Amino acid sequence: MELVASINQVKYDYFRWRYELSIPWKLVLALSVAGAIGLLAQVRFPIPWSPVPITGQTFGVLLAGVLLGRWWGGISLGIYGGLGIAGIPWFTGMSSGLGATGGYIIGFILAALFLGYFTDKYIRARSFTSMLGLMLVANFVIIYVPGLIWLGLWMNTTVGVESIGAVLALGAAPFIVGDITKAVLAALAARGMTPKKAYNDEADQGKWASWRLP
Repeated sequence: MELVASINQVKYDYFRWRYELSIPWKLVLALSVAGAIGLLAQVRFPIPWSPVPITGQTFGVLLAGVLLGRWWGGISLGIYGGLGIAGIPWFTGMSSGLGATGGYIIGFILAALFLGYFTDKYIRARSFTSMLGLMLVANFVIIYVPGLIWLGLWMNTTVGVESIGAVLALGAAPFIVGDITKAVLAALAARGMTPKKAYNDEADQGKWASWRLP
């Protein structure tokens, strides 16, 4: 019991600490997470028939908002995307600049903002069930929609493909199982690392325990 209590206190202390950090230190933390996502982006499994590989970066994106909170997760992904577009080779395959995956980068920023908001705002959102639902929405709606729109425009411009079915076949279908798996793993990680008590005046403080999800 003492070990569990100690672990819970460490989790609470971290989230309280990062919530109260000064802006310069939050920038340092955001840069660190951006660098970690750049490393995860190099864990890649190319798909011969698609310009979009399976990578580990989505796992990092889903956790960025949880680790950094409602604004700084998005800022971290903004740094990642902005510096990558500017020329730092930390996109998948040690690449940089805009290409077929530019829309997914936009989706990463929005997804981190979305998940950071719910993590900071609601204690209930930190349960596995709630977090998994949020991560599935973030992945398959917030990331996929701008990603597929951008990919469709890119394919139309570069190879003249206009079929929605072709875009889905290249930019969505091959990744569904992998993305569900990454969402489950990220939700498990988020469940294990987040405190189940308030650290920043959450909206459901004092209310969530009676109807919390596992």
